[in-house]
Amino acid sequence: MANITQLLGIKYPIVQGGMIWCSGWELAAAVSNAGGLGLIGAGSMHPETLEEHIRKCKQATDKPFGVNVPLLYPQTDEIMELIIREGVKIVFTSAGNPKKYTAFLKENGITVVHVVANLKFAQKAQDAGVDAIVAEGFEAGGHNGFEETTTLVLLQTLLPVMHIPVIAAGGIGSGAALYAVMALGAAGVQIGSLFAASAESSAHPSFKQKIIEAGDGETYLTLKQLVPVRLLRNPFFEKIRQAELSGASKEELAALLGKGRAKKGMFEGDTDEGELEIGQVAGIISSVKPVKDIMQELVSGFNETARKANKLHL
Repeated sequence: MANITQLLGIKYPIVQGGMIWCSGWELAAAVSNAGGLGLIGAGSMHPETLEEHIRKCKQATDKPFGVNVPLLYPQTDEIMELIIREGVKIVFTSAGNPKKYTAFLKENGITVVHVVANLKFAQKAQDAGVDAIVAEGFEAGGHNGFEETTTLVLLQTLLPVMHIPVIAAGGIGSGAALYAVMALGAAGVQIGSLFAASAESSAHPSFKQKIIEAGDGETYLTLKQLVPVRLLRNPFFEKIRQAELSGASKEELAALLGKGRAKKGMFEGDTDEGELEIGQVAGIISSVKPVKDIMQELVSGFNETARKANKLHL
């Protein structure tokens, strides 16, 4: 499987997740400057806000960066026009049908990558003409697949049948994990949680502190009747869990969820009543670090694992 460094014009095959409320221009620029691909998360931005972040990112880095666009929002047409107008060259799409925008974006010279959680949508994305896919296992934070397929199994399902690069996502928290998925045949990785807790993340400091304090097994996949989402356990999560155990309907769960829960928790710092979207690797994150240090640890961990792997034989 081809490496993504040439496709995306980056030094290391490491892509930062385009996370809502965490992935502003500062984080994207820091990841790109450190040799990865930074992504601005358009999911939490109105078009005028996204425009500001794109322009600031251009000023902060001369390296490639991209925009992550969830396709379920009403202003997507406007956002795509803005991306083209601002000269962004890489777009990661998710949460929708890749057929709708892929040809349009590629006609405008944009590299397109789509996020999938199962074989059916991987094949649809490939047929739509995307340049690569992200195979996201259910270890990942935030919105997730209904199938609850792990990253390891998803990779083994997709790699034999995909003819385009497959980027692994979900549960990647170390250089050793980066090595492991690339040994399977992944072209690279997309990492969210490590960067959500970075110094340059736009997440609220209180949310970052909760990530650091999280122990093993403290994230849960919930709201499966609506859209599955992995959350860190907090009082709001407990309300959701009790409602689900009591047999709440979709309508009742939607009413309990309301609007703006993710912003409240992740951006505004209400760690009791907000949604705290983070992956399972939260349990191994012990401090807030600059992106540069995170990237260096990933690369050195990868290289050390490669040295050890050379000594393994069956």
